[in-house]
Amino acid sequence: MSAQAAALAPAPETTTPPRRPAIVAVDDEPAVLAAVARDLRVGFGERFRVLRAKSGSEGLDVLRELRRRGDQVAMLIADQRMPGMAGTEYLVEAREIVPDAKRVLLTAYADTEAAIAAINDVALDYYLLKPWDPPEEQLFPVVEDLLTTWESGAALASGGIRLVGHRFSKESHDLRDFLVRNRVPARWLDVERDAEARELLKVAGVDPDRLPVALLEDGAVLERPTILELAERLGVAGAPAQDHYDLVVVGGGPAGLAAAVYGASEGLKTVMVEREAPGGQAGQSSRIENYLGFPAGLTGSDLARRATDQARRLGAELLTVKEAVGLRAEGAARLVELSGGDVLSASSVLVASGVSYRQLDTPGFPERTGAGIYYGAAMTEARACSEQRIVVIGGANSAGQAAVYFSGYAAHVTMLVRAPSLDSSMSHYLIEQIEELPNVDVLTGSSAIAAEGEDGRLRTLRVTGPDGEQTLDADACFVFIGASPRTDWLAGVLARDERGFILAGRDAQANGWPLEREPYVLETTVPGVFVAGDVRARSIKRVASAVGEGSMAVSLIHEYLVEA
Repeated sequence: MSAQAAALAPAPETTTPPRRPAIVAVDDEPAVLAAVARDLRVGFGERFRVLRAKSGSEGLDVLRELRRRGDQVAMLIADQRMPGMAGTEYLVEAREIVPDAKRVLLTAYADTEAAIAAINDVALDYYLLKPWDPPEEQLFPVVEDLLTTWESGAALASGGIRLVGHRFSKESHDLRDFLVRNRVPARWLDVERDAEARELLKVAGVDPDRLPVALLEDGAVLERPTILELAERLGVAGAPAQDHYDLVVVGGGPAGLAAAVYGASEGLKTVMVEREAPGGQAGQSSRIENYLGFPAGLTGSDLARRATDQARRLGAELLTVKEAVGLRAEGAARLVELSGGDVLSASSVLVASGVSYRQLDTPGFPERTGAGIYYGAAMTEARACSEQRIVVIGGANSAGQAAVYFSGYAAHVTMLVRAPSLDSSMSHYLIEQIEELPNVDVLTGSSAIAAEGEDGRLRTLRVTGPDGEQTLDADACFVFIGASPRTDWLAGVLARDERGFILAGRDAQANGWPLEREPYVLETTVPGVFVAGDVRARSIKRVASAVGEGSMAVSLIHEYLVEA
């Protein structure tokens, strides 16, 4: 190139690399602050900026400046004993500025009671006892786990897939729910609220009556896609990799995931089939607070992510957006028929297909499902309910967890409970939390008798209760009224009780067991086909119980395979 041409050529474009997310440490003791900042930089300095503040008020100023710049804040670490503003007080105010940041409290042994109380007061993620030497054992694993969880959520919120649609559209809701529950990075754009959404439709040449629209990272534009079409384009739905398996697990809830983890870890060729997304009904829970080993609780989505990663790491194969539609025995083989025509051959099968939320046939509810009326799905819709009036129907733990979760977003939450109180159906810790929330009301002895509105969306609920009939303004209603087992595909194959739950063990022996030996505790009326979790008759409907049954089933399957 000549000198003249070089002078006329445009200068190469330079781009400023995005600033790393911040970790903000606050401590009034200079030596402790320097030590925590040093250790954080050693362990995480390549991925995160570590910023320091000498007091709670200074820390809040740092957070406000970061927000003004549009920078991300991944974690807050604060000492509990600080003059002027204790660590818990700082974290309460900091939560208003950076609600998605992970929160860690530094405490001395004498302050552990305050730290435990802070788990509820500030939604604390963890508390660390000082000193944390050696950091490789006491600090790095804890912080890495929290930051990995934060990064996963940040990726989902800023992902490359853009989904444009109407908020009060069942099709839009179903696609959003699929992406969130399968942890596919995506951005949701409401065509009525977001100017960017309308601009994208113009650029893509999509008519507004073709919504929802998915704009993929490779430039593809999918108009009104089905979940299966979107899943196939994203590579979420897969085909079986083996001709024959030792174990087919049907269902990806806690029981199924536990079986996949234990089966793969013990050398069984294991495949798990899930019709919607890993986590099952528990994966929709906004908070699980009584699961052993997680004192701060965890979301159902986080539990599902951890278990899915663990199962895959150990060698289990996972097939999602595939539904089991049939089961039959042919000699020693157990064949599971899938939607789409695939058939999985296995030496044993574990049915952990779980349950689905029971739906209301109350006037106005069926036609507004997905357009203001939702079953579960608290995590998907919570942010869209900011400053709105929400109704939660149900009185068990899932309803209570949803009410607590929505209270952080909605202007007001009303719980409709048919029973005279919550005491018989909800855990005590949840009742206490609900009683302390100023924007949550509980109407006992009450039920919805109609859902009303225009344009196909919800506007009001008519409710009857001890004081007669009243009308509640409602932008959205979430229903948690019990569950029905997903066992229709097993009709005429396995023995079930009158409600459709699968019989096992002694119940199976009394209802058509074909062999001389007794069935194993979790074995159904078809030898080699086992059942675990909520879908089993007489099961205890708890996450920990489902995990225990899923792992126990693998041990029984080992015994069956040895004898077969």
